[in-house]
Amino acid sequence: MSSPVYIQIHNQLRENIEDGKWKVGEKIPAERELAAHFDVSRMTLRQAIQALVDEGILERRVGSGTFVANRKVQEKMSGVTSFTDLMRSLGKTPSSKTISYHLTIPSQTEIEKLKLSHDEQVVRMERVRLANDVPICFEIATVPARLIENFSKEEVTNSFWQTLEKKAHLFPGHAVQHISATNATERIATYLNVKRGDALLRMTQLSYLQDGTPFEYVHTQYAGSRFEFVLEK
Repeated sequence: MSSPVYIQIHNQLRENIEDGKWKVGEKIPAERELAAHFDVSRMTLRQAIQALVDEGILERRVGSGTFVANRKVQEKMSGVTSFTDLMRSLGKTPSSKTISYHLTIPSQTEIEKLKLSHDEQVVRMERVRLANDVPICFEIATVPARLIENFSKEEVTNSFWQTLEKKAHLFPGHAVQHISATNATERIATYLNVKRGDALLRMTQLSYLQDGTPFEYVHTQYAGSRFEFVLEK
């Protein structure tokens, strides 16, 4: 199985940035130019760019283009829980709508974050998470395929963490979260029932088991009008 084309482009663009071809704060070539360079459609190129934006490597500036992102000021947050448990603790009924779910080859970033060998595969799923049938966030989650080979698709997409605990007796320990602001694209606006350009909270989370093994890498975009993060010090 070969990597999806957009993942191959993602890896090449990331390598260019790490090698210093484009510096922090520098604008990268236009999508049209990059699509021609890689001989792919604008849609495929845009997928690669969006993946790098979600990882915080690139940032879009309305009316200006796409730039190599500056490192954000970071704030540590205490406590970690699943979306399902969080919503239930608030007295709401959690649910999920699966947009896509497939076995695939990981990107270079996913290999590094999840500490995978280069011959391992992952399951990547896109979901809209809801509370009382109201869409709260859109997420793209990547997990090592070996962890869920005995789980059904429904068990993974409905409540992955609970399934992991009950069926595999593996328990989440801690997570590293990066949070920033973004705006809703047309696609995400449709999923979250907001307007294009509305404010969103973007979170990247790498979750670890109690023994320190990374098991889930997630990019989530929350409807800013329906969700907030609270920090305790």
